[in-house]
Amino acid sequence: MMPSPADTRPAAAIQVVAGLGCRSGCSVEDLSTLLLHSLQAHGLTVDNLAGLASITHKRGEPGLLILAERLGLQLNCFSAAELLTYQHLVHGSPHTLAATGSPAVAEPCALALAEQLGSHPARLLGDKTRNASATCALAALQAPSPSGRGLG
Repeated sequence: MMPSPADTRPAAAIQVVAGLGCRSGCSVEDLSTLLLHSLQAHGLTVDNLAGLASITHKRGEPGLLILAERLGLQLNCFSAAELLTYQHLVHGSPHTLAATGSPAVAEPCALALAEQLGSHPARLLGDKTRNASATCALAALQAPSPSGRGLG
């Protein structure tokens, strides 16, 4: 069956999640600017965003919570132990390890949430982006299968 013209917008079909790491007290403006820049670098918008993730250590970070609220998305947090599965895929930092208990935050959080929401292994969309107070990594969720099952 051929897709209808409304279904042929490739960018709209792509769903991604953002893994976010930040310094304590990072502003929602810094996080928002970084997230928008990361999405735009891949030809995406907030309409493509299916979720936000960070490390449990940042669960109460005001900037992250406000960003999630503004976007109408849940902030999903993962423990350092839950992120271990993904650490071999990214470059970690001794500073990040000392601060959070995890060698890397943005990339493994994005991968963990993408795999939780998707039905197949997730993949990062390039390298993480950063500014002075935050990091952002995007992971693509597996596209829905032709049978219509997949993301919902």
